[in-house]
Amino acid sequence: MKNKLFLLLLVVCSVSVFSQNKSFKISGTVISEVENQALEAATIYLERVKDSSLVTYTISDKEGRFFMEDKTYDDNLNIYISYVGLATYFQNIKIDKEEIDLGNIKLKPDANALDEVVLTSRAPITIKKDTLEFNVKSFKTKKDATVEDLLKKLPGVEVDAEGKITVNGKEVNKILVNGKPFFGNDPTITTRNLTKEIIEKVQVTDTKTDAEAFAGEDSDGENKTINLTIKEENNKGVFGRVAAGGGTDERYMGAGLFNRFDNDQRISVLAGGNNVNESGFSFGEIRKMFGGANSISVSSNGSFNIDGRSFGGGSGIVTSRNAGANYADNFGEGLDVSADYFYGGGSSEDRTSTQRENILPDRRFFTNSSTRSTSDSDNHSINAKFDIKIDSTLLINIRPSARYTTNNRNFSRTEESLNEENTVTNNSDTRQFDEGENRNFNNNLDVTKKFGSDGASLRVSMTNEFEKQEGEDFIQSTTNVFGDNPETIVRDQFTDSEQDFRSFYGSVNYTHPIISKKLFVYSEFSYRNDVRENIESTFDFDENTMEYSSFNSDLSTNFKYTNSRISPKLGVRYRGEKASINISSTYVKRTLENEDALRPETTFERDFDAIEARVYGNYRFNKKVSMYVNYNISNTPPSVTQLQPFQDVSDPLNIVTGNPNLRPSNEHRMYAGFNAYDWQKRTGFNLYIGANVSYDRPTSKTVVDENFVRTTTFENVDGNYNGYVSGSYSKNIKLDTIRNLRWRVRLGANTNQSVNFFDGEKYNSQTNSLNPNLRLTFTWDKVFEIEPSYGINYSINTFDLDAFDNVEFVTHNLGIETATFLPKKLEWRNDINFNYNPNIASVFQRSVWFWNSTLAYSILKDKGTITLKAYDILKQNNNARRTATQNFIQDSQSLVLQQYFMLSFSWKFNSLGKKGETSNRGFFFD
Repeated sequence: MKNKLFLLLLVVCSVSVFSQNKSFKISGTVISEVENQALEAATIYLERVKDSSLVTYTISDKEGRFFMEDKTYDDNLNIYISYVGLATYFQNIKIDKEEIDLGNIKLKPDANALDEVVLTSRAPITIKKDTLEFNVKSFKTKKDATVEDLLKKLPGVEVDAEGKITVNGKEVNKILVNGKPFFGNDPTITTRNLTKEIIEKVQVTDTKTDAEAFAGEDSDGENKTINLTIKEENNKGVFGRVAAGGGTDERYMGAGLFNRFDNDQRISVLAGGNNVNESGFSFGEIRKMFGGANSISVSSNGSFNIDGRSFGGGSGIVTSRNAGANYADNFGEGLDVSADYFYGGGSSEDRTSTQRENILPDRRFFTNSSTRSTSDSDNHSINAKFDIKIDSTLLINIRPSARYTTNNRNFSRTEESLNEENTVTNNSDTRQFDEGENRNFNNNLDVTKKFGSDGASLRVSMTNEFEKQEGEDFIQSTTNVFGDNPETIVRDQFTDSEQDFRSFYGSVNYTHPIISKKLFVYSEFSYRNDVRENIESTFDFDENTMEYSSFNSDLSTNFKYTNSRISPKLGVRYRGEKASINISSTYVKRTLENEDALRPETTFERDFDAIEARVYGNYRFNKKVSMYVNYNISNTPPSVTQLQPFQDVSDPLNIVTGNPNLRPSNEHRMYAGFNAYDWQKRTGFNLYIGANVSYDRPTSKTVVDENFVRTTTFENVDGNYNGYVSGSYSKNIKLDTIRNLRWRVRLGANTNQSVNFFDGEKYNSQTNSLNPNLRLTFTWDKVFEIEPSYGINYSINTFDLDAFDNVEFVTHNLGIETATFLPKKLEWRNDINFNYNPNIASVFQRSVWFWNSTLAYSILKDKGTITLKAYDILKQNNNARRTATQNFIQDSQSLVLQQYFMLSFSWKFNSLGKKGETSNRGFFFD
């Protein structure tokens, strides 16, 4: 009875509370008091009187008008209006009617309202000429949110599962902390390990080099940079966290991050390791559940990388171990130094089986293969940055870096080919072990000198790179070719290899103003010389000496390949208030030279002339809408493998011979983009369209004999092109002060034509694809979140040969992400993905449900977290996929990480104090 009375009282109170939730609409016009002109992009925001928490905000339009609509329980709210260079306007508003018109609001000049005041402004968003700035306090997240969690809350910003960030459709390729790099160029180390609590502002700008920024030049506009400014009181002290966990099937993880900030000096150390395909920096956060299977890439030497950072190993189940340190400091006003060291090591195991249908103009054949591999890799890298500002007109940038890598791999492969009657025509069995090491050093030097105040500058750049690779390779193989002339090829060989690469690049660029700070002409002269030496000595096993002592000249190489280029450039650049354009043209004088010590008859030298050009422009209609266009022509030489007239018979079933008469290819690239974000309506729209057309593209030309042994060479072809268009629209609907709905729809379309040869016959293949996607996000603050998504990938391949059948592919992807935050200290998240591919061969599973779940509980006053992870609950992760090209259709399935459960604990510490002071609080948990 008491419980029923309590529930009834709770319902009555809830109804009473919600009955006081008042709707309001506030409008007005912002103008400057002195000029009496409308102010576009002024920030208008409402705060509660009680605790100064943000209620809602908007941005004024080009006529200075603004409109805000929301609900509140408060009788009064404070309104603030801020604009760069003017005094912030304040008024207390009584919410006593639904529509409130404030009329014209005049902002007064304020001599102090410059950069310093902007930095301390409470405005949720500040729009400057080239910078979009977000006030972190204005965007609600969970209590222990990372920077990545924060970015997902910012309007116009999107973060995908791999941590890739886009702002209004443009990719973010650099993240800085107080203007300095944090562990090199991997943004996920920053976004997934720094917490929101220490960040004050998030600033978004176009990506520029330090030299471009110093000289006042415009960037190419293709990428964005995010700068995280640390709160002033968080510039001195230490903070970080540690985590460890163990699970079923001997799964484990561990990670630690330590940061020490002392005003301008910053020291960070991290370490980690796991065997669950993660990058090594998981602290038990319950979002990072998909283990990297979709973001792992494998290089030819067996090393792998996750989210762009090398770890070593392979693509199956990865065990990673890593450690690193970062240092940054200012030595007076003239020297800015930062450096980082990173170690990434790992081991991997992989097993893959494939079934391929090979399409020939007059027949087809089938290839079945199975591979197994285990590999180990260790990678050490050092990066440093020295910015030396001699005076206000002279800047020197030095960027040295070094890398040392060792790796080894055990590899086995069995393969067989069958004709249309399902008769085996050839097969092979290969066992291989290789190990190697790589040393690389790179240094970049920029010297920039400014002349006067109109924008004239001179920049001298030089880059040197030295790389040396050494390796040993043991291989045993048996190849059987059946048919009328049966043949068996048995190999037992050892290869000792050494590769040296030397590169030098130098350029001189001078910019001269025609109209001060607006119109410039610039000229540049650059020289590049790349030299690659490759020595591979292969020895057959001699049963008499029981050693690898019989030199095999057919499988050995000894050549020196040089690619040199001289490139004078002339350009003009205009930068206005709303529009900018950059036009340049480059003459390319290229020399390709190959010297072969083993085969002097294949030595050649060839000269090429080409014109490269680029046009880039952007136009800002207003502070909310902009567009950009780009067109460029580039010239690319063939690879050394494509050029060398050397017959590579290392694979008896696929013999490759280069063509020294190949020409460099010319590619025309065109694209345009349109971005719009309406701050008042909370809607965002971006459109991207482009096309690539290439001429003289080197293309493989393969002939298949009656036993399906392939012989390949290369030939220049025209007619390759690719066209694409993608667009997205998003809208935020604020239901009330605690509930929000966001929906996003995306549509991408692509058409691609490639010109190919197979069995000696030339043909065209065209692929058209369509990819619509819909995603909804419903957030009930401090209660739960749900984010369903659905996408279809449709493609059709057509051929201009009657012997080829057109092929259609359709895949369906459904995703549901949920999070609940009740009771207060408990957080439960689920990631559910469903994939249906009806085109996969019947031997593979066509539909897959992939469900991960995590449960986290906060303890020690929210300073520690206990997390239980359940990975692949339904045990359906099989990594089956279908690949289709113009000449084959392939189904494959490989070893992947499957179901495990893991219990982990993470702990955070923080003793940050105010700038210039030492905290007397000791360590406490954030």
